[in-house]
Amino acid sequence: MSVPVLELCGVTKYYGEREVLGGIDLTVEEGCAVALIGASGSGKSTLLRCVDLLEEIDDGDIYLDGDVITDPGTDPVPVRRRLGLVFQAYTLFPHKSVIENVVLGAVRAQRMRHGEAIAAGHDLLARFGLAGRERDYPDRLSGGQQQRVAIVRALMTKPRALLLDEVTSALDPELVGEVLDIIKELKGDGMTMLIATHEMGFAREFADEVCHLDGGRIVERGAPAQIFSEPTHPSTQRFLSRVLQGGRA
Repeated sequence: MSVPVLELCGVTKYYGEREVLGGIDLTVEEGCAVALIGASGSGKSTLLRCVDLLEEIDDGDIYLDGDVITDPGTDPVPVRRRLGLVFQAYTLFPHKSVIENVVLGAVRAQRMRHGEAIAAGHDLLARFGLAGRERDYPDRLSGGQQQRVAIVRALMTKPRALLLDEVTSALDPELVGEVLDIIKELKGDGMTMLIATHEMGFAREFADEVCHLDGGRIVERGAPAQIFSEPTHPSTQRFLSRVLQGGRA
């Protein structure tokens, strides 16, 4: 039996005395996309940050390709080289060009040769509709283009999994589709993904599994058709009834 790319066992996180993740168990198999849905403050972003070791967990374990990555003393840098995290905000360096933003992490963290990184960066930018924009600075790009650059930057290290944190939340509605199309394309390529999203229609169409978080706990999980058509947990029923009326969480 194959080892999951990501596995979370009893992951618990506190901010002071407040529990923000309460014993999360979650498995993401190779090539699968798992969508995390839930209201703001439900723990989605914190969960992704814990997986990328940007937050230290208080209990439980996280495994990447079967190796525990949350033992005390674990060097987070090699782990982050194997994961690609894309934030809500584009987090591009405003004083660097598109191509400089794209290759920086690969050259510094991955020790990729500069020329090799430049060539790979040009290829990825062209693939995602950004050919000719390599020397532009972020303020010359639309929000959708900036988020595409952020995704390309994450792909430069050839990650085992992509962690996507509400990547369309800062976009104007007309720009959301272009970013979601890229994510669908990556899914078609077999990329493993863990995605926090407020785009319910996208989660229903795209995800292999949907997990509803409420109060830092996964209260219901299942196939998209089941979650969105016949949710069983009262919290999931209330959440979907509320957000589907407005289209977004």
